[in-house]
Amino acid sequence: MDNRTNLDDYLAGLGISDADDLAPLPPAPEVGAPAAPPLDAGHEDPRAVLERFLRGLTARIDPALTVSIREGEDALEAEIGGENAPRLAGRDGRTLGAIEVLAYTVLAKQAGRSDLRVRVDVGGFRRRQAEGLTRLAERLAVQVAKSGEPHELQPMPAAERRVIHIALKEHPDVTTESVGEGAARRLVIKPRHG
Repeated sequence: MDNRTNLDDYLAGLGISDADDLAPLPPAPEVGAPAAPPLDAGHEDPRAVLERFLRGLTARIDPALTVSIREGEDALEAEIGGENAPRLAGRDGRTLGAIEVLAYTVLAKQAGRSDLRVRVDVGGFRRRQAEGLTRLAERLAVQVAKSGEPHELQPMPAAERRVIHIALKEHPDVTTESVGEGAARRLVIKPRHG
């Protein structure tokens, strides 16, 4: 196994570097489309950077994989599709999480946008995960409302906690709160008083 520790070395090992043009830039925006925000000198368009990185990565894994990028409310959202796309999620979404971290790092470095969130989904994995978490939240909300006792979930990543917070945001009988620090941060569903 290679003992490289520098992110630039890892990216170069994947064939991705500052000078690498793995995929052509997306076409110019359509007439009437909103203008892209001005770029800082020396930085590229974040959407183009993310698309080039993910296309380069997926081309090396499986050339049949597809990549689409869209600008969401608070993040750039990428979908990797294709017959073998779900395999990229890895066990419990760990590989997908690593892809997101790499994508965010590349975006921060090449586009100068460390403020921009990146969400990557592969074969609908995140969507199915969010649907399951929403169903869990609804079942637990009924349980908490009936018992009057709070329910503390196991530690989970921020994105998963966010799904549950949003699912129960308008619930008339319960409220949610995140407690703990770092990797031990977890969500508590509590009865809504008053």
